[in-house]
Amino acid sequence: MNQNSLTFGEQLAQAVLEKKNPVCVGLDPRLSGLPDALKPADETSHAAVAQSFEKFCFEIIDVVSPLVPIVKPQVAFFEQYGPEGMMALKRVIAYASSKGLLVIADAKRGDIGTTAEAYAQAWMGRGKLSAFGADCLTVNPYLGEDSLTPFVDQAHNTASGIFVLVKTSNPGSGFIQDLRIHDLSISERIADWVQKQSKMEIDRVAGDVKPSSTATQKTVGQYGSIGAVVGATYPEQLSSLRARMPNAWLLIPGYGAQGGNAKDIASAFDSHGLGAIVNNSRGIIFAHQSKTYSHLTNWLSAVEQSTRDMIAAFQD
Repeated sequence: MNQNSLTFGEQLAQAVLEKKNPVCVGLDPRLSGLPDALKPADETSHAAVAQSFEKFCFEIIDVVSPLVPIVKPQVAFFEQYGPEGMMALKRVIAYASSKGLLVIADAKRGDIGTTAEAYAQAWMGRGKLSAFGADCLTVNPYLGEDSLTPFVDQAHNTASGIFVLVKTSNPGSGFIQDLRIHDLSISERIADWVQKQSKMEIDRVAGDVKPSSTATQKTVGQYGSIGAVVGATYPEQLSSLRARMPNAWLLIPGYGAQGGNAKDIASAFDSHGLGAIVNNSRGIIFAHQSKTYSHLTNWLSAVEQSTRDMIAAFQD
């Protein structure tokens, strides 16, 4: 299969099948968590901190790229250091792509009209197809359906994807997301929209596929490129939302440090191990700070071992 001819949903399925796990490593660099060897000499210098963040992420990518299908840089941790931080982020995305990883830019963008189009064009599209070169973008839906359309259009035009905030992992998410209107919660209403978009893409792509397609191709193509963020911290809602979105990829935050575990999110996966990717940021990139891995003298050994331990949790 030619990866360039695949939708983002198909690329993600292929990557998960190849790596045999759904682990997404979150790249959330923080100055306080950097190993001593990578801390900048001048912590007040944006350029120096950005350079340290870049090196930190590059070294993590070197370790995890043979193990996992995808990484998720959190834009805010780079953005706080201004232009230098954003240039470092661009290079981190490019480096991850060069190592064969898919990349989600976790920016939670959302706006209307030409502003939404500009956000989409800035982030969505590998390599030179967008300014930052990410394969996927997290998107905030709370400005309405017309605020989402430009991101969907960009996804189709550049073989990229979006993950729409449906049920987030934070304790206060119910303030808006659990509100019920006409027997549907806000989360359920957005989930239904996500499912509709993914099913439309799958039907469109299926019309272009030859009847002789292999079983593997059909498995890879059963999820669309318009996915949903659903937290591991709400297992019952995760299960019910999975049922509402049978053709949508789920991005699941809240694993590890926020309390979610593999058993909590078992309902998110199909019999092939597809349908969801599970993000772990602190538990992997700052594993050297954990007592569990204190016996490992090299911080990168802690990154590798914590990644392998998470992978094993989904294979038990």
